[in-house]
Amino acid sequence: MDREMIYTDRVRPEWVDYNGHMSEAFYVLVFGYATDAVYDAIGLDDAFRRANAVSAYTVEAHVRYLREVPEGAGITVRSRICGYDDKRLLLLHEMLAGPENRLAATAEILAIHVQTEPSPKTVAFMPAIRDAVAARYRPATNDDPAPVAVGKGVQIPVPSASDP
Repeated sequence: MDREMIYTDRVRPEWVDYNGHMSEAFYVLVFGYATDAVYDAIGLDDAFRRANAVSAYTVEAHVRYLREVPEGAGITVRSRICGYDDKRLLLLHEMLAGPENRLAATAEILAIHVQTEPSPKTVAFMPAIRDAVAARYRPATNDDPAPVAVGKGVQIPVPSASDP
């Protein structure tokens, strides 16, 4: 089984901002579509969610914008499950763009599994979903290290009171 999941699209005119390239909001939209593709691949698709009153909620995301993507450019998002436990899923999306498929953006997504009825609360993945996640999980190894974007946060040094 291929553990990498793929989502493809093309930059639509309505996704382009005043700078002439894809707006930041639409990178997030595309990463949302890629997340849905992962859910479909692991069996947490719309029919399963409705039948079992469960879903997954994104609770944290870290997006890196690495390259401008113009209108009409083809985009491919490669998705990888980088970690999981009973209730959580850590995904890394890598957006490749243009004819050269150059890395344009990444998104690290932390999602939680929830029971939606009678009111949302976190619950463990059902066995079929947990098994599908485990089958697609790609742990970091010497031969296949974790992508550089995993586990990075946004930081800026905070000046101390003694700094000019």
